[in-house]
Amino acid sequence: MTEVNETAAVKKTEVNETTAVKKTENQTTAIEKSEVEESRQEFVAMRILSSTESVMTKAAIAAGRRINRLRDFDLVTKVKDERGDVPGWVLVVLMTTGLVTAIWTIAAPRLTTILKNSLDAMNGIR
Repeated sequence: MTEVNETAAVKKTEVNETTAVKKTENQTTAIEKSEVEESRQEFVAMRILSSTESVMTKAAIAAGRRINRLRDFDLVTKVKDERGDVPGWVLVVLMTTGLVTAIWTIAAPRLTTILKNSLDAMNGIR
């Protein structure tokens, strides 16, 4: 009987050890899974930061190029170099004056009649 009790005790100990090993393996697997998940999340966060930094770097480079183009484009010196087209402006003013005078000469009687009729109509409203 003693041998049977000892054999049962040994088997019970083996079962307990096997259960303990399985529990330890499950805990280890759970820890590994959580570590893998954390590393995935960190990797995704690092990729997002990396892409954001890349976009910001590209925007900064583009802004620097625009600033350099504006520095090269010196508006003040270009305006000073342009003296203007004075004879052209004189011609435009004279032609406009001539057109207004010609139209006024032709349309003056009709415009005078329209204005007189309007004023007479307004006097009749009082």
